[in-house]
Amino acid sequence: VQVKWNGNKYPVQIDTAQPGIIFKTQLFSLTGVAPDRQKIMVKGGILKDDADMSSFGFKQDQILMMMGTVGELPKEPPKPTQFVEDMSDNQIAEALKLPTGLVNLGNTCYMNATIQCLRAVPDMKLALEKVNSTASRDSYLNLALSLRALLQSMEGSGAAVHPMVFLQVLRSVFPQFGEQDNRGFMQQDAEECWGQLISALDQKLPGLKADGTPEHQKHFIEQFMTLELLQETKCDDAPQEPPKTTLETLNKLRVNIGAGVSTYLVTEIQNSLIEKLEKNSATLGRNAIYTKTSKISRLPKYLTVNFVRFQWKPQEKIKAKILKRVQFPFELDMVTFCTPELQQKLQKGKAHIKTVEEKKAENRKLKLEDDQMQVDETKDQLQILKDIGADQIFLDDPGLNPSGLYDLVAVLTHMGRAADSGHYIGWSKDENNKWWKYDDDKVSPCKEEDITKLEGGGDWHSAYICLYRSKAL
Repeated sequence: VQVKWNGNKYPVQIDTAQPGIIFKTQLFSLTGVAPDRQKIMVKGGILKDDADMSSFGFKQDQILMMMGTVGELPKEPPKPTQFVEDMSDNQIAEALKLPTGLVNLGNTCYMNATIQCLRAVPDMKLALEKVNSTASRDSYLNLALSLRALLQSMEGSGAAVHPMVFLQVLRSVFPQFGEQDNRGFMQQDAEECWGQLISALDQKLPGLKADGTPEHQKHFIEQFMTLELLQETKCDDAPQEPPKTTLETLNKLRVNIGAGVSTYLVTEIQNSLIEKLEKNSATLGRNAIYTKTSKISRLPKYLTVNFVRFQWKPQEKIKAKILKRVQFPFELDMVTFCTPELQQKLQKGKAHIKTVEEKKAENRKLKLEDDQMQVDETKDQLQILKDIGADQIFLDDPGLNPSGLYDLVAVLTHMGRAADSGHYIGWSKDENNKWWKYDDDKVSPCKEEDITKLEGGGDWHSAYICLYRSKAL
């Protein structure tokens, strides 16, 4: 049909098997008018969210009129005081400030787990708030705005949120997430969802200055979540051939899983930074073996580690899962994987954190109270960098890690044998260092030992993506 709004006509395909809210979310992705603000004239009056679309007898290229404006809805008036005995379970959960879950809308656990893990990046939320535009025909911008709206709706806590609008916008931007079979919408790969979402946000989110104000000359993802690798490729068969040096940027570090029963993340990172290649050698005039060695020349504040747990099997036509255990640390030291130049710049930040941790250990021996031992993460990090004489690059860019040391803040896991089946769950640490398990709309607290069990090795939840955050100075 053709939907006329604001002097423009928008061609829209109607799925008459879906309720009216699905049609409205399609129009939201095109016009930016939120479903709650849309008034669509149909036979019998205004289209309702639960309307049976097959009952209207729509014809090919029929013109529908829509009224509504882009903008925020008026805020609800303050609610009167309620007593615990008068509250529902959801209201009690809201009063206790429990984290918010996301309703599974039909094989959407891959998306829910991705969003819950990315909530561990508070700087991203701040950057989303700095996007000044309203919804438009720019699909990537609409995706960023719908993510912002979803995260804001999750701040209220309590009842689980239905991410319907965000899901529809995601599927309109990346149609592969709307694939269906005879049973409905198909399960998707969470790592692909993560990658596509980050790629889209990279084009629309502004960078940030140290004081939190936007820096529009930079991009948030490039500034806060992108690492750089300095790569040197040498010919093994012709040592006299000059080595080739290149610079590669990545927004996640892909870690291949080697042979054996179990391994360690640090070991696999080291192995992934050395690669054997076969290609043509101009010196020898034939194919030769080359060794590509990578060193990290830029460490971002947030480091995404992706375990390559799935490999394509052409005969079965599935992404088969590698069930091997990979032990990952709660504290990750990336200094040894950096270039000598970057290692030198990271020394002061790393030494400062070591001094602080030694003092905390000494305080424990003296049996001081917990609040006397904790590092004050609210203290001005920029001032600390100045006090310890850190390199100027860390003063100029808050998106860098100034020490090379990281804390684990989120884990995305998969349970099952194939990427396009099974179940995805997000595990995330809040601002009080408390871990939570986000199984769609079911949210529950967990302990560090529960996170340790996510190493893999069987049909239990296996870590697929680990998100690390720079240690506070």
